[in-house]
Formats: sequence, C-alpha cells, structure tokens
Amino acid sequence: MTKQNKNRKPAGLPSNEQIIEFIQTSDSPAGKREIAKAFGLKGQEKIALKKRLKDMAEEGLIDGKRTAYHRMGGVPKVTVLKVVDIEDGEAIAEPESWAPDSDEKPPRLTVKEGKKMAALKRGDRILARNEETERGWRATPIKKLPARTEGLMGVVEIDGSGKAWLAPVDKRVRNSSPIADLGGAEQGELVLAERAGKSARSAVKVVEVIGDPLAPKSFSLIAIAKHGIPHVFPQEALDEAQRVADLPLSENKREDLRDVPIVAIDPADARDHDDAIWAEPDGEGGYKAIVAIADVSFYVRPGSALDREARKRGNSVYFPDRVVPMLPEILSADVCSLVENEDRAAMACHLHISPEGKVTKWRFTRAIVRLAANIAYEDAQKSIDDNSADDALRNLWGAWELLYKARQARDPLDLDLPERQVRLNDEGVIEEIAVRERLDAHRVVEDFMIAANVAAAKALEEKAAPVVYRVHETPSREKLASFKEYLASQGKNFALGQVITPGLFNRMLKDISDPAEKALIMEAVLRSQTQAYYGPANAGHFGLALGSYAHFTSPIRRYADLLVHRGLVDAYKLEQPKPPKDLGGDIPAGSGLSDRDRDALHQITDAISQTERRAMEAERDTIDRYVAAWLSSRVGETFDTRITGVQGFGFFATIDKLGGDGLVPVSTLGREYFRYDEAAQKLVGENSGTEYAVGDRLKLKLAEANPLTGALKFEVPDSDGSSIEKRGDRPSPKKQHRKGQGAPRQDRKPGQRGRPKNIRHQGRKKK
Repeated sequence: MTKQNKNRKPAGLPSNEQIIEFIQTSDSPAGKREIAKAFGLKGQEKIALKKRLKDMAEEGLIDGKRTAYHRMGGVPKVTVLKVVDIEDGEAIAEPESWAPDSDEKPPRLTVKEGKKMAALKRGDRILARNEETERGWRATPIKKLPARTEGLMGVVEIDGSGKAWLAPVDKRVRNSSPIADLGGAEQGELVLAERAGKSARSAVKVVEVIGDPLAPKSFSLIAIAKHGIPHVFPQEALDEAQRVADLPLSENKREDLRDVPIVAIDPADARDHDDAIWAEPDGEGGYKAIVAIADVSFYVRPGSALDREARKRGNSVYFPDRVVPMLPEILSADVCSLVENEDRAAMACHLHISPEGKVTKWRFTRAIVRLAANIAYEDAQKSIDDNSADDALRNLWGAWELLYKARQARDPLDLDLPERQVRLNDEGVIEEIAVRERLDAHRVVEDFMIAANVAAAKALEEKAAPVVYRVHETPSREKLASFKEYLASQGKNFALGQVITPGLFNRMLKDISDPAEKALIMEAVLRSQTQAYYGPANAGHFGLALGSYAHFTSPIRRYADLLVHRGLVDAYKLEQPKPPKDLGGDIPAGSGLSDRDRDALHQITDAISQTERRAMEAERDTIDRYVAAWLSSRVGETFDTRITGVQGFGFFATIDKLGGDGLVPVSTLGREYFRYDEAAQKLVGENSGTEYAVGDRLKLKLAEANPLTGALKFEVPDSDGSSIEKRGDRPSPKKQHRKGQGAPRQDRKPGQRGRPKNIRHQGRKKK
C-alpha cells in the first residue's frame, strides 16, 4: 500500500472534527483540494464540502483560504511572519496577516533560526513553516523576505491633482508612496502608515497621525518608530513597579553608609543618578574609596514583569527632549536614583587604591546610602579650579590623580572625539548646538567607574561565578590591512607584523602636529577598531587596555549591569529577606541570577548588544535631525567644513564645531571629470588635478537642510579648488589615464562613447 493510500480517510463527507484534525496533522498546507482528496470525495460531495468549509469559517472554527485552511486561532502551516520581539536572543514573530476584526490576539511564535540565515531583528519578515507544540508555537524559517515597512513613517503631501503622497522621513528612502487611505490625516502632517497591498510598490494607508513634523517632540518620535524601540510599558510592569517601590530596605542586612559623605557628580541635565563616589587617604600614600551604585537588582527580580520588559529594552535611550527608560519612572527617576538627603539602596564597591594608582583590594556589599550632594560636572570643576572645594571633592581629585597615573602607564586608546550636545529651551525649541566640553571632572568620574567595573569582573572571576563581560577585541587583520593601505596612500608606514596595542595608535597620533591631519588619522584609527559587545566569554578590552572588564555602574539604564549585580549577589551571598506578602502581587523572592539567566547568557548578551546598537543609531539619527532643523534657516550661508568621507558619487563634509554630515554630489563640481581613488579616499580632477580628500578643510555653501530626514547637502562655492586647505604633507596626485576611460567630459562630443555616465564605480577594486 502506498503512503498516499495508507493516509486516505474513510469515504463520505467528513465531520467538522475530522476536518480540523486533518488540517492540524497535515504535513503540508491543507486546502479544499487536499481535504477532498484525503477523504476520497467526488462530484456532489465536493460541492457539499465547499459549503461545510464555508459554514465552519462563519462559525469561527477555521480560518484561511480555499488553498490553505487552518484552525481558528491557529497559524497556517506555511505563512509570512513578522519578527516583533527579541527575547533572550530568540526571535518572536507574529503572522503578518491576522484578521483585523478578530478580538483574539495574534499568536506569538518562537523562531528556530538556522545557521544559514543571518540573525533576525525586530521588523524582519520571513516565510516560515509553523507547528504547535506543547511549549507553544514554533516557526522554522524557509527564507527571509524583503522589508515592507521601510520608510513608512512620513509626511502627507497633496499634489496639484489632489492625489496624496507619503514623503519618507528616512533619508535612505528616496521615493514617495501613493496614499490609498488618509485615515483622517491632512496635508503636512507626520503619520505612520502601512502597505495596503503585498507589493513593495503598492499604495499605503495611514494608521496613526502624529501631527506637526517639525514640532520638537517629533524628531525623537521618528527615531523611536523607525528603530522599533519599545516605549510604552505594559500595565503589568507599571503595577509591579508601584509595588516594589515600597520594598523595605532591611537595615539589619545592609551596611549602613549614611554617615559617609558620598557625592554624585553628573551632567546638570541628568535624568537619573545611578552612581556616587567617595574617597579618603589611607595614611600610606594611597586611598580608600567607595563607588556606590543603585541597587536595582533588589527591585527588579529575575522572571518578574519588570525584568521581562527591561530585558526586552536592553537599555535606556536618551534623546535631547526625552528619555525612553529601561525601567518605569518611579524606579529610574525616583526610588533607584541616588539623590541628596534620601535613604537609598545601593550596591557598594569598596576599593583600595595603591600609591601607584592600582586597585589592590575590593569587596562588595549591599548598603544604605544618603548622598551628601548631587553636583553638576561644571560646578565640581569650578570649585576645584577656584580652590573652594570641600574635603570630599579634594579627596576625590587626590584619589583620581593616582588612578590617572596608572591609566597613563596602561596607555589605553586615546581618541579625542567631540560629542555634540543639543540644548533646548522650555518649549522644546533648539537653543544651541555645541560640542560638549571635556573637563577633568568627567575624567574623575570615568576613572572611578572603570576601577569599579574592573573590580566587579575580577571579583566574579575569583568566585568562579558567571560574568557578563564588556568585550572590545583587538582589531582584525583585515581591518589592520585596510588601515595599512590607507596610511600608505598618505605616505606613512604601518607594519602588520608588530604587536598591536592601543599605545601604538597613541604614539602615531602624538607624532602628528597638524591638527587637520591628526583628525584624519584619528578617524582612520577609529574605523580600524572592532565594535564592543557583551558576552560571557572574556576576550579583554583592547581600547581600555584591560584584561577583564564588565559593566557594573549603570544598572538603571543597562541590563548588562543588572546581570553583573545579580552575579555579585550570589557570589557574595548578599540575598535579602523575601518580599513581604502585604505588597500584593507575586514578587519573586530571589534577586540573584536565575537558572534561566545562567543557561541563556549567550543569547541574552547577544540580544542586549543588538539593543545597544539600536539605541546608538536612534540617538545619532535624532541629533542629525536637530542639527538639520537648526540649520534650515541658514540655507545659502557658507560654513567652515572638513571632508569626512569620499565616494565615487561625491564627498561628505561636516561643519566645524557643530557636526552634521552633508553630501557634495560630484555632479555639482563642474564639467570636469573627477576620478575616484578608493585607496587614498579622494576625488581627483582629470584636467586640473584638484583634489577633494578625507581631512581637507574647505568652505562650503549649505544648499539644503531637511529636518525630517536629517539630511544636509552642500555645494562648493567655486570649483577650482582654491578654497581647499590641505591637511599636512602628502603625496602629490598622479594622473592615471586608464585604458578605455576616454576623454574628459567637456571634450566629449554628444553621443560619444568611452566613459560611463555614472562614475561611482570608477577606481574601485574588484571584489
């Protein structure tokens, strides 16, 4: 008997129960044709089956199409899914098509990712084979599908014929989409939309009206929507936050540090305060110090609603006008925040700093602290500079001078990269955009935090406990080879065979006297570095020149730090009494690492590394929009700029002391043909020899500034190169007339062949 005959059902019209059973157990999509074949139906029986399937659909027993039915509330065997979350490193997806008039929530499927498919992220679409198991729905990806939601936040534009269009706010999306359903939106309003059809070119329908696209709140909202950042807390998490906020501090189980004059030094506009410091001389040339960190693990227990939401977010995201916190505000801005004259739960890192600046001893306790003061960086620096500081601050600077001495001996990577700061007035309108000043006060806090982070990593290693490391690996050979090639184009040597250390890069930068050239090489060094990440396996921190490094000092805003705190709770046996039952709800008893945490550290750290990158991109995009808004009233003005990148289609430049990268298209450089030298990162005029190279300073006219996309466009006031300030000595350009490249543009007759119209591929190496 063949397999087909063996699986054939008894003849006759099947019952509802038999149809549902067949649909659920079928190895392939089960439509009307497959059901009829399985039950041996012919003629009038097929007509009766069609009616029965229609009745079952109307009764809510099954759903789907004639070619593939599935149990109502279930998922088709093969369907398109959209990834909606990343939990513990696993993708969670929902069916992309779900009955909009159904009150039932779409089922969530755990995606079993294969080795052949790149890691999935929120918003990805996949075609998947699905099955319902005892542990819930599971999906096996068949293939990854093109994104359908790219650029579906935009501004409504009505053309002269009355047709509505969605102008994208993502500068990577160049074309507007026709709007089939305005959903109440009007001309000029910022909206969220989704495709009305399956094609990437189909019209869109508006699903949410946000409002004025140039309102101060809009720039961060655009980034939140574009990057899929969770920004609304589930009610369950908010309710739990209210309950845990009332947890007693168990004074008899905590070290009492309320009489120690611990201070927090933060930005003047800080929205949370999770670290504070104290130091005093030890009488032997060194210092005793305490780094007190908010005891978030006491309030956010493993497996709780708060923990699930914090893990999903991975970190807080900071915008000029708002913060999207990892924890509800009652915790992040109140109960967990270390503030002056208030008792707070803290994890205390006790350090001993030797006269040489090395941390020789450490221990960790759970404590109660009452800060002596919250001080802004600028105020702390001023009191030190004018000699009005009290003993608490003087001692901190004294201890830092020792830590700084050890830092200099360690010689970590020293890249002085400017940080843009957007200042808003009370109405949320841009008041100023400036480069944030770098003070010794910043370095004081930074070096204390690094010392505590190192101590946390080494303490957990000593206890043979799990560690979530902050890893920054040595630059790869491929990146170093590219760095060598680039330096060679600038007339500099770099040997690949030598031991690569941060100090090697520092010495290279120190030997460059020209500021413009130094900025150029500094950016090349930055490009050669690997991206830092979190992981349970130690590979050191190259940039800081440290063998063991963890993040311990910011558990209010980073989930990685919370995991390190939980590890220390276990390692030092710092568990607190069980939460009292009268708080209501089910607050987990333990505050250390759960078994799930231990078993899934690889997946968790992969996930929070991704959320960190997401936050960085969102923050950078938002700053770009603010800069473009700030400059939108200055279109036509000329600015001092520096070239930051060169491609065949043009070059990018940034405005000095302000930031904001803008494009100068090669088409605006006149009729002369410009050859792209990829190795030297420059465009070279075939006739004049005019060069536009990374690092050059020149005056550019602002041609466009689009606040919605953050895009800037510049023009060269004159195209003879006379306004270019070269950065240091470098090899003179060599004109390379390649075979078959033909004559310069201005000498070519109409219709003459020999040079492609688009030169973006000229000069590139074959891959």
